[in-house]
Amino acid sequence: MVVNEKYAGIALSVLRIITALLFIQHGTAKLFDVPNMTLPSDIMGIPTVAIGALELVGGLLVMIGLFTRPAALILAGEMAVAYFVAHASKDLYPVLNGGEPAILFCFIFLLFAATGPGPLSVEDMRGEDDEPGVEGYAAPGGERQYRPEDFGDKVI
Repeated sequence: MVVNEKYAGIALSVLRIITALLFIQHGTAKLFDVPNMTLPSDIMGIPTVAIGALELVGGLLVMIGLFTRPAALILAGEMAVAYFVAHASKDLYPVLNGGEPAILFCFIFLLFAATGPGPLSVEDMRGEDDEPGVEGYAAPGGERQYRPEDFGDKVI
């Protein structure tokens, strides 16, 4: 094993924080013109400021790890729509249509919606994320150990 599995939760948290920091820039560009980008006033009839607010607030929630699962699911949906509306019609290949960032953001946010925020989060500090996810627990042999409270009376 190259990387010790006990670091999986920390790696997930670092990925969440860095992804959110990168994503927040899209919201600040739409709301505050920082960084300066040429943007349309609306996208599919939705004002750019509304999309920017979603990206900024959702990105901040994901970054600090608060309401991570619902926020990440909403942002994944936004990125899926962004890809199919703004990129897919230009070319079949994402490398040619400029849609790679939208695809990556979409699937990384789906990962957070499925796994939760990881240990470095507000939810973890407050004990709020009771859903099963990547916690980084592993037995000495490497097999994943699950807490009974993760699944209740369900048979694993």
